[in-house]
Formats: sequence, C-alpha cells, structure tokens
Amino acid sequence: MDVKVFKTFLEVAQTRHFGRAAENLYITQAAVSARIKQLESFFDSALFIRDRNSIKLTSAGERLVGYAQVMVNTLEQAKNELALTNNKALQLTMAGTPNIWDAYLQHCLSKVTDAFGGYGFMAQALSREQLNRNLIERTLDMAFAFDPLKSDELVCKQVADLVLVLVSTSPCVQEQALADKYVYVDWGTRFASEHAERHHCAVPPYLRTSTGRIALDFILDKAGAAYLPLSIVEPFLASKQLYRVADVEPWHRPIYLSYRKDSSSLEAITKIQELVKEIAPLTAYSLQQIGQMR
Repeated sequence: MDVKVFKTFLEVAQTRHFGRAAENLYITQAAVSARIKQLESFFDSALFIRDRNSIKLTSAGERLVGYAQVMVNTLEQAKNELALTNNKALQLTMAGTPNIWDAYLQHCLSKVTDAFGGYGFMAQALSREQLNRNLIERTLDMAFAFDPLKSDELVCKQVADLVLVLVSTSPCVQEQALADKYVYVDWGTRFASEHAERHHCAVPPYLRTSTGRIALDFILDKAGAAYLPLSIVEPFLASKQLYRVADVEPWHRPIYLSYRKDSSSLEAITKIQELVKEIAPLTAYSLQQIGQMR
C-alpha cells in the first residue's frame, strides 16, 4: 500500500473536505476519491460518512487515524534517514512542548546544530502525550518536557532549570495580579498542582493558554499578569513594560530530556545532553537581577 494513500486519508480526516484535501496535496479531487476508495476496498470498511454538506469519519475511520499517522511518520523518518545515510550524515529528531520551545529549546537548537556539523536535525513541537508515544514508536530520538516521561523503555534526566516569575504590566502585589486579567500558562502538571496549593484564586484566570509567548503578547497588548520565564521577560522589565510582582518568589521548573534506552543514536544524544546542560535558560545577568528586583 502506497504511503500516499494514507497521507490522503489523513488530509481528508483533518479537513473533512475532499476538495480542500486535493488542494492541499496538489492533486485532483478525483485522485483523492480514488485513494480513499482504494483504502476502503483494502480494509473492506467505509471510512467516511458522506453527507451533502459535511464529511465525517466512521468508527473504522477513527480507529485507522492512529495507525495511518504511525505509518506515515515511520516511513517519512526512514526515508529521511536513508537519504542522509547516503550523504554520510546522521538524522536526529528532537521535540518539545510549545512552551519548551518558547522558553528554552529555541536557543538550544542553534547551539546544538552548530556543535554537530554534518548531522541532519528535525525539530518538532508536540504535546506531552505525543512525545511519549513517538519515543515509544521510535519516530523521535529526543523529547524535552517539564514533566518526566515515564516508561521502562525510556531514560529521563533533568538537564536544566527554568525560572518563572510573576510579572504584571503595572506595579502591584500578588492579590492584585491574580485578580485582574491574570493569564494562566500551562507549565506542566507539577506546576498546575503547586499553583493550586500556592494560589487560592478567588477569581478564575482571565485567560488560559498553553504557551508563554501567547501570554506575553496578550498582557503587553491588553494588560494583566502571568508567570513567565525570567530569561524572556528581562528586556520588558528593563524597559518598564513589565514589573516583577513584589511579594512573589521565583518559581523553578525542571526541564527533562527523555530518550530510548536502546536508541541507535545514544552517543550523539549523550553529547547533546551534556551540551544543553551548559546552555542555561537563566543567564548570569538574570541571577544577579533576581535579588535586585525583589
């Protein structure tokens, strides 16, 4: 079965429209229909319910989505690695949650790629569940997350410590910051638990988001407060666009690197592990400023 058939199925499943799927894949709508019919014939099951104004997955189609994603990802990775092997380069796939990229990995990536000449890298932003699944399915080499990924097949080590500070667009104390347009950022399950214990908010968050970048842009535009990495908000503190909430201590969040115990790239992963430990998301300037800004 050609992998293009599964790519087409996933595109239709996502867009719920044969025409848009055809446009996104740069093929004709007739070709899309033919590929879906080929899959339905192979599995002897209808995969979509075709109504006049909508397309829905059948129960068989919903079950096939996960298998199709694994097949497409695995074959794409194999294709990339074999192509790089011909050029005598090693392909490494690294991923992290969106917040990890905003606060830490974006800077690390340039350092890592500079240090590993001749290597090919693939960088992805994935959910914690996707990180764990892709590591187990061998479609990912390294995963960075705020919470440990637990599996007997994985090694999980802390490689950095991210410092979060409660900042506001105007000078205030904790009670004011949490009551007036407070933006809650998902910094992992441990943060959620500790946040509930530390802050018994009478008013629900004004906004919830999965990334610090969205929170930063929002409060700069609309005013408000949020827990954000000190390394990111430093310029805004210096320019008085943001202020440290005076009576709140910094919050330290560990960053974990996970990879398979039997990975074929252990030597490279170990080198990257040591390298990223040296790239602290909190600069020396930041450490000095913590005491001065209290």
